[in-house]
Amino acid sequence: MEAQGTGWEWLQWHLDPVAVRLGPLAVRWYGLMYVVAFAVSRWLVVRRIRAGKGLGVSVRDIDDAITWMVVGVLLGGRLGYALFYDLPYFSAHPLEVFLPFRASEGWAFTGISGMSFHGGLVGFAVASFAFCRRRRISLHALSELVVPAVPLGYMFGRLGNFLNGELWGRLTDVPWAMRFPLDHAENDSHPLRHPSQLYEAFGEGLLLWVILALVRDRPFFRGRMFASYLVGYGCIRFAVEFTRQPDAQLGLVLGPFSMGQILCTAMVAAGLAVGTLWRPAPTTT
Repeated sequence: MEAQGTGWEWLQWHLDPVAVRLGPLAVRWYGLMYVVAFAVSRWLVVRRIRAGKGLGVSVRDIDDAITWMVVGVLLGGRLGYALFYDLPYFSAHPLEVFLPFRASEGWAFTGISGMSFHGGLVGFAVASFAFCRRRRISLHALSELVVPAVPLGYMFGRLGNFLNGELWGRLTDVPWAMRFPLDHAENDSHPLRHPSQLYEAFGEGLLLWVILALVRDRPFFRGRMFASYLVGYGCIRFAVEFTRQPDAQLGLVLGPFSMGQILCTAMVAAGLAVGTLWRPAPTTT
């Protein structure tokens, strides 16, 4: 599909979602951004450990934990998408939750599309809990160390959504609005939309990372990093969702609110509860 014009609003039409082509193999920017996200998060955590603020967690512990977390995020994200965003379809086609084929189309290869952040968060939490139980590491210490690094890594995930030309925003006439090729393919038009992926990359990623970095060593927030992340992300995502196009199969699910906003409300409530009920003194070094 060729670009229809130049300038900011047509930028998406000039971006190739495929970073590298090796014969029949296509490596997409979206997948590479996941790799960058985990690499950046690891670098931030290791940097803090080497600065003597590891809370009793070693670099080896982090490297081992990352494997568990990656699996938890991928499995949780996919299960969350099936459960929260397209349950009727996946109830009828359960194998397609994890298989990259669509049975309804004669087992055509489609790849795996559709990941839920909130499902990935649950998977991350479960994997972290299981890892800490197995290695007899303090879950609280691990969360205090890892959680503040997550937003900056998550920023790259949202940039991956942007480069992939997906999860665009609602119709708008703001000066920085953009036109998305896949939206054109679905609507046979070139509507202007919010680049909500960039809003999320900035708000849920860079901004939240800065906030957590500024407060993590303050007395009130020390020991409350996981709770602070839940509340911070939930509030920012709730606001940004007003500019994001709801999933076509769901639309708005409760008045003017999307499924993402409902889940973010639960996330904020969980964060307030965790911050109140779970705050053991972290290990000091």
